[in-house]
Amino acid sequence: MAPLAAAVEAARTSLERVDAALPGDALPLLRQAQEQVTRAVDEAMAAVLVDGAGTIRSAGALAGLSENAVGPRLARTSLLGAYGSESGRVTAGGVERARYDLEQGRHRPADESSTSRPLRFRARRPD
Repeated sequence: MAPLAAAVEAARTSLERVDAALPGDALPLLRQAQEQVTRAVDEAMAAVLVDGAGTIRSAGALAGLSENAVGPRLARTSLLGAYGSESGRVTAGGVERARYDLEQGRHRPADESSTSRPLRFRARRPD
């Protein structure tokens, strides 16, 4: 199953289980669904970019994200995870390389460990 379809199906399963859950039990299920929907959004943005149908900025705009928020999210996808920089972001150069590799039949799949970690909020600390 494609990563986008798998994420959507996992979110759907979590949401279906919420209907029968008690309110206290519903929260973890809703969190699981939210994480899967986020994964689906990330995979959809990567697919738009690899298909050549947009830019990082336009994909972010379609998803309601700022351009700066898109790069780290793309680095977690199956399509573009292997094309991220050392800082854990996919840049326009990485997208171009992925498109070229895909056209040449040399697309590199992402390392599974890099795509499974959800992003977590880190508070900025004054220096």
